[in-house]
Amino acid sequence: MVKDIQIKDFNYPLKEEKIAKFALQKRDEAKLLCFNGTTIEDKIFKQLPYILDSNTLLIFNDTKVVYARLFFKKPTGSTIEIFCLEPITPNDFQLAFYQTGTTTWKCLIGNNKKWKDGILSQTKTINGKAVTLNAKRLYNENESWAVEFSWDKDFSFAEIMQHFGVIPLPPYLNRQSEEQDKQDYQTVYAHFNGSVAAPTAGLHFTDKTFEDLKLRNIKTDFITLHVGAGTFKPVTTETIGGHIMHTEKITIAKHVIENLLNYIDKEIICVGTTSVRTIESLYWFGVDLIENGKTYSEIDIKQWYPYENHKHITTKESLTAILDMLNNNNMQSVYGQTQLIITPQYEYKIVKGMVTNFHQPKSTLLLLVSAMIGEDWKKVYLHAMENNYRFLSYGDACLFRKKQ
Repeated sequence: MVKDIQIKDFNYPLKEEKIAKFALQKRDEAKLLCFNGTTIEDKIFKQLPYILDSNTLLIFNDTKVVYARLFFKKPTGSTIEIFCLEPITPNDFQLAFYQTGTTTWKCLIGNNKKWKDGILSQTKTINGKAVTLNAKRLYNENESWAVEFSWDKDFSFAEIMQHFGVIPLPPYLNRQSEEQDKQDYQTVYAHFNGSVAAPTAGLHFTDKTFEDLKLRNIKTDFITLHVGAGTFKPVTTETIGGHIMHTEKITIAKHVIENLLNYIDKEIICVGTTSVRTIESLYWFGVDLIENGKTYSEIDIKQWYPYENHKHITTKESLTAILDMLNNNNMQSVYGQTQLIITPQYEYKIVKGMVTNFHQPKSTLLLLVSAMIGEDWKKVYLHAMENNYRFLSYGDACLFRKKQ
C-alpha cells in the first residue's frame, strides 16, 4: 500500500558543507547531472538546450517570490516577525497585491507571546513619502493567525511588501538574507507575485538559456503555482500515510493545455517539482470532470485522489475534457488548488522528465523524484555527493527522464 511507504527509506547523509549557502555568480555555470534511467552524465547547465531533443516542451512555473517576512519592533525592544502566507481578504493573490489601504492575510507569527495586544507599527520612506504600516492580529487558525494590515492608500500592498519586507530564504540556509538574494532568489522569468519560496530549479536559467532553447526549436510555456511555506515542512511520521501534504494555489492557461495535447507523443519536461505537481494535477482534474460528469469546476485535487480506483482515462481524453470545459464556459484559464502527493507508486500521466535540484533527506520532493527514476535516486545522490555537487535551493541541477 502506498500509505505504508517508510520515510526512513528516503534518507541520506547530507552534510552541512554540501549545502550551497549562496548562489553561483553565473547561474548557468552550475553543474547538471543527467540521468536517463540507465547512465549518469556530468554536464554544465548551459548545455541543457543542446542535451534536450528539439521535440521537447519545457514547462516553467512563473510565480514570483514576495518579500513575505515583516519585522516589527515593540517599544519594549522585542521583535515580532510576521510571515505572510496567503491572502484572506481578498482571497486572490493578485487582487491582494493590488489592494490599497488594507488587506488581511494568513500569517505565521514569530515571538508571538511577546505580542500581548494592540497594533504594531513601523514607518519607512517610499518615494520621498513617510508611510506607516500597521499590523493588527485578528484571530488564530490552527498554527497560523489572521493579520490585518493597513497603510497609506497611495501605495499597493505589493509596494508595501517590496519596501517593508524581507525575502524569505529557506530555513536550512541558516543565514539572514542579503541584498544580493533579492536577485539571486528569483527566476529571470518570475511574473506573478505569490510565493514564499522560489521554484529553485528555475534559478539556473538565464536569458541566454532561453535564446538557445529557441534556436533549438524547443517549446517553452508557463504555469503558475504559488509556493507556500509547507514546501519546507518535514515528514515527521514513520509512514507517508501519516503526512498531511500542503495545499498550493495553481493557475493554468488554455494555451498550455493545447500545447500539452500537441506534445503528448513527444517529450514534456517540467522545470521544478512545482511544475511537475501542477501538470500532473491537471490530468486528475480532467479525470474528475469525466468521472463526475461536470460541466464546470475549479481544480481541487486532494492528497490521495490519484491512488483511488478510477476508470482508465487517457491523457488525451483528460486534457480534451478540460479544453471542452474552457471553451463551453468561454474561459481562458483554469484555477484552483492541489494537495497532490507524488510517491514511488505513482504513475506519471503527462510528465516525461524534470529539471530539478537536489532535495532534502526524508522530503516529499525526494519521493516525487523516486516516482520518476525509482530506487536509482540513491545511486544518483551518491554520485552527486562523491563528485562535489552543491545541494538544495542554491545548489546544482539534475535532468531526470522518466524510467521506462
